[in-house]
Amino acid sequence: MILDLPFILETRRNHALEHATLHMLARTHTGSMAGHSNPTGFFLLGDFSTPEVWVAATEALERLRGGESGLAIHAGCGTNMATTALLSGTLAWSVLRLAKSTLMKILLLPLAVVFGVIGVLIARPLGPVLQQRITTEANMGSLQIIDIIPVRKGVHRVITK
Repeated sequence: MILDLPFILETRRNHALEHATLHMLARTHTGSMAGHSNPTGFFLLGDFSTPEVWVAATEALERLRGGESGLAIHAGCGTNMATTALLSGTLAWSVLRLAKSTLMKILLLPLAVVFGVIGVLIARPLGPVLQQRITTEANMGSLQIIDIIPVRKGVHRVITK
């Protein structure tokens, strides 16, 4: 399956570890935080010290290995945002594309808004399902944290193998 290709699987595992690490950090940090994963690790953005990131990432990895797969899902994930934008936008657009004139588009606008809202409502439970089944992989396999490097203030690079 395409999701099991090495570079995709590595990215999905790092994405899960990124989310779990953010969950760990959120227990003690209230400021804004974000992350970005790739096949070789992930970046964390937020006001964290390097030792804090080490502790959080190590605990996250242990907890994922211990079966806490729910830590791989994060409410602030881009998957949720993309799902909401694509679904609501597509549903609203599908109504407006029926119109041949500007007047008809204006008249259909309330219906397009309703369809957009329906898209948002459907996306709320769909985004986490897509995270669970497609964009993250909670089974860490042999993944290891190799190093954590402070890139600059507010940015850490977590390197995995």
